[in-house]
Amino acid sequence: MNNDLFLESKVTRSNLVLLSVLFFGFVLLATLVHTPIVAHIDSSLLFALRDSHDVRQGWGPDWVGSLMRDITALGSNWLLGFFSLVLAGYLALIGKGRLALYFLIVIASGMVFSFLLKWGFSRPRPELVPHATKVYTSSFPSGHAMSSALFFLSCALLPDWQYPKRSAARWWLGVAVLIPLCVALSRVYLGVHWPTDVIAGLCAGFFWALLCFVLAKPHLERC
Repeated sequence: MNNDLFLESKVTRSNLVLLSVLFFGFVLLATLVHTPIVAHIDSSLLFALRDSHDVRQGWGPDWVGSLMRDITALGSNWLLGFFSLVLAGYLALIGKGRLALYFLIVIASGMVFSFLLKWGFSRPRPELVPHATKVYTSSFPSGHAMSSALFFLSCALLPDWQYPKRSAARWWLGVAVLIPLCVALSRVYLGVHWPTDVIAGLCAGFFWALLCFVLAKPHLERC
């Protein structure tokens, strides 16, 4: 029992440290986003993903562009909203109604938070290269990066998932990090976001998912 309490305390401290890193990482980016040095770094990284002979084209053969457009769909609010309803419906059907409600609240509030951040910062989209996909909102933070980080980490942290081995838990947490990273890369590759936009989006999405989990965990364990 004492060992269990020690492990629980260690996990709690780790979560608090990670929350602090994500929070201050976002604040730092938000503070520096309009400075010349960040603009220079953003431009350099954006051009690094372009064809050296024609910046209107992304790096690599044509299939890379098609792959990036497919990957970027994994951060779509419409797609993630649909799968959130599907997962919540499944949880409700197996008698986990409170857990389903928690999951929907986390996803919905996170998406609203994303729109509010975009509205507050109103950073223009990159105009240095053509946009390879349609965009309708401002640039900072990346909504696709934030929503994918929010959704996939929230899924991985659902206490209803029972992992027979610790390696299985690590696997799903790894997936929950890898997919948003790929989505973030695709947004820069497609020319619709600055690198700092997607990094900030990842920080905000992971932060919101982890914060909600930490705050709700004592109640979720009784679901």
